[in-house]
Amino acid sequence: MDLMTILGFVLALVALILGSILKGAGLKGLIGGAAFVIVIVGTLGSVFAQTPKPIFMRAMKMGKWLFKPPVIDPAAQIANVVEWSRVARKDGLMGLESRIDDVSDDFIKKGLQLLVDGGEPENIRHILEVEVDTAEEYDTAAAKVYEAMGIYAPTLGIVGAVLGLMAVMANLADPSKLGPGIAAAFTATIYGIASANLFFLPYANKLKHHVKQQAKLRNMMIEGLVLIAQGDNPRNIETRLQGYFVVEPKKGDDKAKKG
Repeated sequence: MDLMTILGFVLALVALILGSILKGAGLKGLIGGAAFVIVIVGTLGSVFAQTPKPIFMRAMKMGKWLFKPPVIDPAAQIANVVEWSRVARKDGLMGLESRIDDVSDDFIKKGLQLLVDGGEPENIRHILEVEVDTAEEYDTAAAKVYEAMGIYAPTLGIVGAVLGLMAVMANLADPSKLGPGIAAAFTATIYGIASANLFFLPYANKLKHHVKQQAKLRNMMIEGLVLIAQGDNPRNIETRLQGYFVVEPKKGDDKAKKG
């Protein structure tokens, strides 16, 4: 569970609600059915118009990454590669065939199968890199769906404000309606700017981060599999792969160094 996303979501809501109360607008200042329709529904309509269905559906599925991101554990994967390299040096590449069924990740399983089939190192690299690039491009396009929402929402907020002011101008003869009408008009602007900067744009950036991390992990695995195919030393493989990610030292390690 990504606690930072949850904390950010809660703080965003607190900022909106508490800010509205402290400014004297109260909770009523944040409630507006017309503003919601214009900004949120309008934003969805704009995104529908620009996004192919497969990419939009992928974006909705990736939404869960905000709260439960994909597992990125480079240390565990490096340990796996090092173990595979030892098996390959001892029993040959065919010795890895029994390890394929133990792998749950389809991408890594495919790489191991290419290794067992005796593929040339550069051929293995080329096949797997094409798959990584394709997946990264597809997932990045899905993450940009949220980015597009963050672009359209503020503009539609302005549209909602203008429409509200047009309604106010139509009632200039009744001064009692001017104040509430102007306040309601700017509610749409709040919806547009707040939803973009507190939700849509941050969420898009977080999803793009997860996509890049996943691609980096897969590129690391490609390097490891190619090094195994080349018959490299397990210790050298481990050293090469450790450069892909910055591993933060554990608290126990820090204390040991100080001691």
